[in-house]
Amino acid sequence: MTDNFDATFDKVDSGASLTFPLSISDVKKGTHICLGDNRPCKVMEITTSKTGKHGHAKANITAIDIFNGKKYQDVCPVSHAKDSPNISRTEWTVMSVDDEGYLSLIDKTGKMRQDLKLPNEIEDDEVTSKKIRDGLDAGKTVLVTVLGAMGIEKIEDAKEASD
Repeated sequence: MTDNFDATFDKVDSGASLTFPLSISDVKKGTHICLGDNRPCKVMEITTSKTGKHGHAKANITAIDIFNGKKYQDVCPVSHAKDSPNISRTEWTVMSVDDEGYLSLIDKTGKMRQDLKLPNEIEDDEVTSKKIRDGLDAGKTVLVTVLGAMGIEKIEDAKEASD
């Protein structure tokens, strides 16, 4: 007797989830956690208070949004957990920039995209945008690092390729 059993499995990449839980006791300076309106942030400072008469030790967290530079603060019990964003960095070669500031990019495998604009949200973004434009104007090969987290992507850095 033979059963005709067909099973279909969807492939799920590791990192398929946007976030993972992280215990507050494991949060250190430089750790990435979600604060504010569930925004991906980098912890700049964390201090803990001693256990008070009502129980839990508390952590006072100061963090900066990794995309727009906005500062967030939060106080929560050390025994709790926060979401930590899965962060990715990918390198792309800049082909061109159009009149609206959109970049034509290509990666090592030949995949192309044209959905990212020159960064312009924080001070460092102006420097990065200038590096991209100056490099292209000089006929150089410009590589950009694209930072991705929680469905948001932004060009984080640019450099000239060493030929």
